[in-house]
Amino acid sequence: MSNRSRPSAAAVVVAIADLAAFVIGLWILLFILDANRTNDFVDFVHDLAGWLAGWSRDMFSVDPDWWRVMLNYGIAAVVYLMIGHVAARAVRRW
Repeated sequence: MSNRSRPSAAAVVVAIADLAAFVIGLWILLFILDANRTNDFVDFVHDLAGWLAGWSRDMFSVDPDWWRVMLNYGIAAVVYLMIGHVAARAVRRW
């Protein structure tokens, strides 16, 4: 198997960070669109996003609720993207 056919460690790091940010962004979108919270998929996304953003989801208490969700969960998404891409760059150089 050649090196070109395998993903690099940096690509894996970026993929994980991007996936985390995507899940959080999807929850923000579902919340803003007032998705049915009793739906299994919506509940799954909410639980996963809550776990990923557990450290930031109650950082700011603002109104209305959609702004609170965008701000607190959005911070987590941006941090995952920044840290993931910076870490990937460091792995590529190493």
